[in-house]
Amino acid sequence: MEELEMKQSPWASVASTIAFALLGFMAIGPMIGVMLAILFVDGSGLDFVKKLTDPLSHPEIKMYYYLVQGAATFIGLAIVPALYAKFIEKIDLRVFFRKQVPITIYVLSFLIVIFFMGFNSVVIEWNTSIHLPESMQGFEEWARGKEDLAMAVTKMLTQFDTPFQFGVGLLVIAVFAGIGEEFVFRGLLQPALHRATKNIHVAIWVSAILFSALHMQFFGFVPRVLLGALFGYLYYWSGNLAVPMFAHFVNNAFSVIAMYAVQKGITDINVDSTESAPLPVVITFTVLVIILIYFFKQQSATKPTPLA
Repeated sequence: MEELEMKQSPWASVASTIAFALLGFMAIGPMIGVMLAILFVDGSGLDFVKKLTDPLSHPEIKMYYYLVQGAATFIGLAIVPALYAKFIEKIDLRVFFRKQVPITIYVLSFLIVIFFMGFNSVVIEWNTSIHLPESMQGFEEWARGKEDLAMAVTKMLTQFDTPFQFGVGLLVIAVFAGIGEEFVFRGLLQPALHRATKNIHVAIWVSAILFSALHMQFFGFVPRVLLGALFGYLYYWSGNLAVPMFAHFVNNAFSVIAMYAVQKGITDINVDSTESAPLPVVITFTVLVIILIYFFKQQSATKPTPLA
């Protein structure tokens, strides 16, 4: 992949990228989503905004909640940072996708993400069961409350009443999230951190930590860091941002499709469970991930291309 000729100093680029991403995700994107939703909802806009703050008590606004969330993710994390990159950093956005990769890279990415779930299930169970010292009980209670609320909202949003709702949920949760989050954390932050630290591994892991922090879920923090680092290495080795975007889509789409399959009685797999997979499955999947990553690196290029 060609070097990103950013106009600001490396640390200024890191700070600016974070600032614009937060501005887009927490303000501009949701604001646009709310304004679009108000055009279709009954009642006053103020009542609608109040309902948005408590979606569990107002399941009738589910589709509008999707609209707001989709705007926050796609406009906030893709469009706004892309405008920042193009007009402030003066980056040619085509550089993210210019390097050609064979179709086998996408096949390997798909398999790596699927088998990585087996390994990561152990980390998920460990992170979920963490108990903090008594001096931090207040924080633990707050964090678990936030975690339970996030899980309840997710369960509400993924209770699909119609195939259309399933399609919208897949679009917002898998497609928009894959594009927006990868553009910010792998496309912009990772190269800027690489330039700032002169170490690609530091850049990948710091980007992954910031990626996990955005979700504000302490008891899912570590497995999401590992997932973010995986996406970071897939980008570094392949040199094409479409690869981690596809991998992110696969990860999120798998959960959405599995939930829908349970609701339709096709399977009884509980994707909400925080229990780890059986040990033989974990060992087998971990070995397969290592083998697949080796082939991924072999297929990507003769040697990795610097991103910064």
